[in-house]
Amino acid sequence: MKRFVDLAAVPREEVLALLALAQRLQHHPEPRALAGKILGLVFFNPSLRTLASCQAAMLRLGGGSFVINPGQGSWQLETRTGTVMNGAAAEHVREALPVLASYCDALGIRAFAEGKDLAHDLAETTFGAMAALIDKPLINLESAANHPCQALADWKTLDDLAVPRSGRFVLSWAWHPRALPLAVPAAVLHMAALRGMEVIVLRPEGFALPPPLMQSARQAAAGAGGSVRETSERAAALEGADILYVKEWGATACYGDSAADARLRAALTDWCVREEWFATAAPQCRVMHCLPVRRNTAIADAVLDGPRSAVQLEAHNRLPTQMAVLHQLLKS
Repeated sequence: MKRFVDLAAVPREEVLALLALAQRLQHHPEPRALAGKILGLVFFNPSLRTLASCQAAMLRLGGGSFVINPGQGSWQLETRTGTVMNGAAAEHVREALPVLASYCDALGIRAFAEGKDLAHDLAETTFGAMAALIDKPLINLESAANHPCQALADWKTLDDLAVPRSGRFVLSWAWHPRALPLAVPAAVLHMAALRGMEVIVLRPEGFALPPPLMQSARQAAAGAGGSVRETSERAAALEGADILYVKEWGATACYGDSAADARLRAALTDWCVREEWFATAAPQCRVMHCLPVRRNTAIADAVLDGPRSAVQLEAHNRLPTQMAVLHQLLKS
């Protein structure tokens, strides 16, 4: 494996091997495995778990890392091609990224969606242009429409919880005061489909996931013995669910139009996950969320602090799975 930029680009057997490696490294660390290796990290957007897990993983494996936050202690970087650089950015990624890659053995990049043009973001135009500049092992730390590191940790969490491969996985939209990117729902949707689960996307009208994402997930599910469908009927979706994966995302019916998005979500504040959602339909259902999560906005306190919450296990799994990815990329 030379790059980890999209779980869909990794053969299923290699994903399973990564998960087995993560399990092994979690219980039997290799503190000298990556001695002398350096991981470069470029974060165009904020991070907590992704940044910390990458740095901790390198240290646990005997390596080191450096972090660049463009515009915060370093030059602000321009990512657009063909632009006239007469604004705030002092340097272009076309110069900066190859230099940074030359200082390390692998590079990780986080660059969120612009949130203006759905086709542009789904095509991973910005991340793809940056990836083309890198000749070292590369890790996608969240792009416009993907977050493979989160998806891998989520798969391990499902395994740790002993959720059946054929279990019912409900990916549910939740309320947020503003539109959020599609990266996590897209990655998690594909992960659950590739795992072979019965996947249901639960969302209100106007927030359907884009057809290309659904089609890709359906193809993955077909090869793994699972299925993918979507609905706005909450009770039917949750009936017998093993996992409710909660995530906020922007309205796809009016992508890039913040005013129209705000109008759509204004009446949807009841899409905050509460204990009443489960009642008798899914009494054993566990709840996952990638974090950060807004309490009593996306998920109620009683759920997050109760026995069905798996968000802490999910977050903890970012470390062993990150170790596995780095080990696979850099262990000579």
